[in-house]
Amino acid sequence: MEERKLYPIKFCTLQDDYSWGSEEFKLADLGYRDSLVREGWLAGNSLGELMDTYMDRISGDNSYEYYGRQFPTCVRLLKVRGKMPLRVHPDDDTAGQRYDFLGKDKLWYVLRTGKDARVGIGMKQSTDAETFFKACLDASVDGLLNIVAPHAGQSLRIRPGTVHYAEGDIDILEIAQSSPMDFCLCPWGRPMEDGEFDPSLTLADALDFIDYRRFSYTPPEGDTLADCEAFTITRMKLDSPVKCNNSGYGSFILYSCIKGAASLQLDILGQTAAFPVREGETMLVPAECEDFVIVPTEKDTVLLETTSDRIQPDSYTGDRSGSSTE
Repeated sequence: MEERKLYPIKFCTLQDDYSWGSEEFKLADLGYRDSLVREGWLAGNSLGELMDTYMDRISGDNSYEYYGRQFPTCVRLLKVRGKMPLRVHPDDDTAGQRYDFLGKDKLWYVLRTGKDARVGIGMKQSTDAETFFKACLDASVDGLLNIVAPHAGQSLRIRPGTVHYAEGDIDILEIAQSSPMDFCLCPWGRPMEDGEFDPSLTLADALDFIDYRRFSYTPPEGDTLADCEAFTITRMKLDSPVKCNNSGYGSFILYSCIKGAASLQLDILGQTAAFPVREGETMLVPAECEDFVIVPTEKDTVLLETTSDRIQPDSYTGDRSGSSTE
């Protein structure tokens, strides 16, 4: 019996509300948050179930070889209407050795800003663990932080070890590694809210992997917003159809619609099928969907394209070489 062909997938949104605002999981395979397929013959299946069943057909050869059945990327919409707790996350080595999880590298893409919007990211000046620890305890730590006045369309790469928070009125799309490794450093005098952080991941546990050096922000060049081991994120400004071939990536592709709307069109059993993605939605294109066309259906459409072509090091040589991307 011929296998049914996979198709571009959208997921149901999972929302958590907090005193500072809300977070909406657009795509997640975290165990405690696992997105459900919204449409098509896969509707009702979780992303984790898709990975258990279809494995590299979903994530791609390279991604599956590295991450196994863990889908490697998580997408969240942060709607900040107050002051987020200060947080940090470790790198893969620290998270794996101590907690048997992935670390977290991530990108914040600013969608909208309103009154008093600002982002604290990294240190204003180099400091040390003792000074930082005391400032977290008395909630004066924002005086040590580099403060950014954000604007719509701005992207901020947040590397492991970089402390960060957002406050005021701001909407942020977060694209990150799939990991629960968020350490709460300072809740600004408020009690820690249920479900937001693992209470076992404490300030004291994070002190040895925080980056205390002065933070230096380098804006991305062009539309490549991030290009690191965990992911590559590219901004696509669409004014005409774009032909895409996924065979060179060895990876799934995510499309997050920032503005406008588009239709992903591909051949399924000899018929052209169209899959719409609208502003605020994220679509997963499985790795086996190799050839498709993206057609903008509204003026000035903008998508963020995310791939993860991470290569498993050769066990003998440590070589990380792999297939080239197009």
